[in-house]
Amino acid sequence: MIRLLLNILWFIFGGFISGCLWLLGGLLLAITIVGLPYAGAAWRIAGFAFWPFGKEIVPRDLVTGREDLGTGPLGCALNVIWFVLGGWYIALAHLVAAAAEAVTIIGIPFAIKDLQLAVVALAPIGRTVVDRR
Repeated sequence: MIRLLLNILWFIFGGFISGCLWLLGGLLLAITIVGLPYAGAAWRIAGFAFWPFGKEIVPRDLVTGREDLGTGPLGCALNVIWFVLGGWYIALAHLVAAAAEAVTIIGIPFAIKDLQLAVVALAPIGRTVVDRR
């Protein structure tokens, strides 16, 4: 019940905008052939950005039990390109939001989720969203 309440508050006070921006970013990336590997990652992050409580972002090879293209050397190279071309300023935006939210006690859980979004914004390839147990 508390997760539902936190998710509703998150969605109303910024999660909707954050999720829509991640969806828009994924759409813009999908328009180009070069951006297709990043579009899927952006859409996975969008789902997390809409409803983050009760979910966590983990390396995909931990979930599948095996390495794939996104978790190997190619994924590392794609993450470096992502970081250089845009990941750092997306992460910075989430850090600024987290700092503003952490000012109040009520905002601390939201700041933690923004920090998680900042971390995944730095290197999204090879990551997946799973339900927290």
